[in-house]
Amino acid sequence: MAHTHDTDVLIVGAGPVGLSAAAELRRSGLHCRLVDRLPARLPYAKAVGIQPRTLEIWDRMGLARAMLEAATPMRGQLIYGNGEEQARIDLVLPPEVPYGFAALPQYETERLLEEYVAGLGTSIERGTELLSFAQDGDGVTAQLTTASGAAEEVRARYLIGCDGAHSTVRKGLGLSFEGGAFAEEYMLADVVADWDFPQGYGIRSMHRADDGTTDDLLVCIPLPGAGRYRMSMLVPPELSTQGTDAASAGDGVAHGMEGGRAPELSHIQAVVDRLSPKPAAVSDMRWSSVFRISHRIVDRYGEGRVFVAGDAAHIHPPTGAQGMNTGIQDACNLAWKIALVVSGEARPELLTTYDAERRPIGEEVVGRTVRHATQGMETDPDDPRMLMLREAQLLVGYRDGPLAGPPYGPIDAPQPGDRAPDRAGLTGRIAVYPLRLLDILRGRTEHVLILYASHTADLAEAAEAAGVTRRTDASGGPGARSGWETIAVLDREAEPADTPLTVPQYRDAAGEFAGLYRPDGPTGFIVRPDGQLGARFALADTKQALSAYWGALSASGVG
Repeated sequence: MAHTHDTDVLIVGAGPVGLSAAAELRRSGLHCRLVDRLPARLPYAKAVGIQPRTLEIWDRMGLARAMLEAATPMRGQLIYGNGEEQARIDLVLPPEVPYGFAALPQYETERLLEEYVAGLGTSIERGTELLSFAQDGDGVTAQLTTASGAAEEVRARYLIGCDGAHSTVRKGLGLSFEGGAFAEEYMLADVVADWDFPQGYGIRSMHRADDGTTDDLLVCIPLPGAGRYRMSMLVPPELSTQGTDAASAGDGVAHGMEGGRAPELSHIQAVVDRLSPKPAAVSDMRWSSVFRISHRIVDRYGEGRVFVAGDAAHIHPPTGAQGMNTGIQDACNLAWKIALVVSGEARPELLTTYDAERRPIGEEVVGRTVRHATQGMETDPDDPRMLMLREAQLLVGYRDGPLAGPPYGPIDAPQPGDRAPDRAGLTGRIAVYPLRLLDILRGRTEHVLILYASHTADLAEAAEAAGVTRRTDASGGPGARSGWETIAVLDREAEPADTPLTVPQYRDAAGEFAGLYRPDGPTGFIVRPDGQLGARFALADTKQALSAYWGALSASGVG
């Protein structure tokens, strides 16, 4: 039986992950509804770390500048044990990485994302709760209750659960959520400290007992504002929620902020007095809470037309600020695939690659953050450079995933499945200032085909092949988009144009693109909408490579 869809996608949960999903779907032209059971945005600095990879995603959206203006730099961490400095970690990345680490309270991240999504025509429906849902071959029927208490039935093509650790969507799908919980409880507080530690550095101060175990802990993350930090520390016995219903919210998942007694400023000051390497007074507390930590991951990221993302799919310690950033990447990975399916450019089976690509990432993040929380980042076996790149989420890739085409050229160069790294030194035909690759990709919502060669004749031939392929392979159904956008990059040593080009063209004036991407002669690259490389191939094989890649997206057997 056919049903009329009220919207393309219903998103449950309007935190950073749900807002990111809505942003990417709306940018691709889809209609979506975004509901959240809370009556207002929470004023808590829960997730505060912003990774460089997330800033690259926001750059593609045109949102990075607003986020950067609101954030504060994260330059490193100072680690103390029993009052003595033990390590200093400086957050230094290779010079080609366009963004550093940043800190921004979650309520500010949500505010800026909410304003961005509203500008695209979607507002959060607050006080609206998902009660249940049922799916069939044509869509999902969801039962909601609105802020006024009225019942509403919504019909959507797809449903995304971004509704946190106690997700209604996850429970409705019957997904397992295996893992465990840390015995320790923590206090969180947003306060000002009057010490004189260097700006932009987090503080981790521990007390170790005679047997080497940590029995007291203070972690301070800088926030925007003079001397302001989000502090976390062990809970004193009088504030413990263990053994109460609040400890697990009734579903056995002990994770997140608890609704019990909130710590007072005196509780925070007592810990600072014990553990701060320098005497300090804390003041101006904006909020505080008791916090519990679990580590869990679902057995699959979705089923049929219903998916989970962010904390609904994976929860873990906040070490290294991986959770929210990983969830945002979940949302971006899923959104472009749904957009292709709804537009008719890809078969529904493409959506199975969401689980295939993202669940291994979630498993790695859960394992790593648990290890770092229990042993410390300084004990990580990776060399410092790799550790920093991994924490920045710049190594997230899908080389072994179902969409990664065959490698081409040097195996240690960016290959299909890898992040498409930014590079500077590109010049246009009119503007005299150099551009970064991110400047050229900004605002684009489709796949981008980059053609690189030393002769415009090679570029023109490949551009023509790309145009023919697009017309024959990506015609899609009603409302289908064009498939991909094509740009040409001319080698720095190339002679003046000898053949006119019908696509935008740039010159690798500084040779930086070639130095990083290491093309093997005339080479083509496909950049996916989520900023990962989809394919890499010899320019002479453009038509075949595009047909193969697009065929993988639309093939019924993908995944």
